[in-house]
Amino acid sequence: MNWSPTLMAYLARRFALSVTSVFAALSVLALSLDLADQFTRNGDRGIPPGVIVTMSLLKLPDVAQKLLPFAVLLGSVLAFSRMSKSHELVAVRASGISVWEFLAPPLAVSIILGVVAMTLFSPMAASFLAQYSRLEARYVHGQASQLSVSSTGLWLRQGDGEHQSVVHALRVADQGVHLEEIIIFNYEGQDRYAGRIDAASGDLQKGFWHLRNAWVSGLDGRPQNRATYDLPTDLTPQEIEESFASPDTISFWELPRFITNAEAAGFSAVRHKIYWYSLLVLPLLFAAMVFMAASFSLHLVRLGGQARLLILAVMSGFGVYFLGNLTSALGQSGMLPPPLAAAAPAAAALLLGMTLLFHEEDG
Repeated sequence: MNWSPTLMAYLARRFALSVTSVFAALSVLALSLDLADQFTRNGDRGIPPGVIVTMSLLKLPDVAQKLLPFAVLLGSVLAFSRMSKSHELVAVRASGISVWEFLAPPLAVSIILGVVAMTLFSPMAASFLAQYSRLEARYVHGQASQLSVSSTGLWLRQGDGEHQSVVHALRVADQGVHLEEIIIFNYEGQDRYAGRIDAASGDLQKGFWHLRNAWVSGLDGRPQNRATYDLPTDLTPQEIEESFASPDTISFWELPRFITNAEAAGFSAVRHKIYWYSLLVLPLLFAAMVFMAASFSLHLVRLGGQARLLILAVMSGFGVYFLGNLTSALGQSGMLPPPLAAAAPAAAALLLGMTLLFHEEDG
């Protein structure tokens, strides 16, 4: 192997610069489109422009995280095509360096980028997206409903600006429709305490919670026992499931504990498992993007196929994206185990890229 630290550092810098440039361009484009969409959809709702801009900025890290694989793919194509057009690639190959040695620095950079995205960028994006979700629920949907799961059970907030309730249950079944060992705190106005309800169990019916063996107390603190008690609500089973914290609003470091708590509370956490495993395979996915870019860009650039190169890059990126959606859907339906559903797109892209590269260089 003809390793040269100076050459390897140079190749790594060129690759990192290309990926950063593409990532910045895609992020700016995504922010511009989202701002236009936000103002179009929410401009007539009376939402302050500053809030709309803040929502777009809070949403941007999550969108940028989803764009990272495309940035690595297109950045790889940009770096390889530039080096080929400037004949740097020809000089490197003439010095006896194989394509595998040439790809070592870009692969190292992509793997490091994947680790950083998984451990640092993803938690930041999750935190910002959680804040965006709260602003969207408040200003766009006018909802106060929030659901969270911890080791102490389920916490659910429901209501509007005049009447609100905080529901706690130690045990949950049927995705939050059936609750057991319930405590409900009622509030009026700006969180003014209005009473408490303790119930053995309850079920979500159309327009109300049907509670059994309930002890109801008001501001006087005197509990009255009711065999059954109906608490009004505008929640539906679909809304409870949708209010269940989205996996991309939870930090990578918090996801394992969240999954454990959710399953202990009676919720299915398959979607969260698939998302967590997909974060774990980000370094592998980014490496696959480099191999896919190299497998056709090095060959097509030599043949002058710039247009075909761009089309292939975009098609391959969307191919991996749609394959990821397909395997995720299969995983959520139970047809694939979560680790396989998350790793299959990256593994398929990696094997395809390496196979094509072997064919072009050694075939």
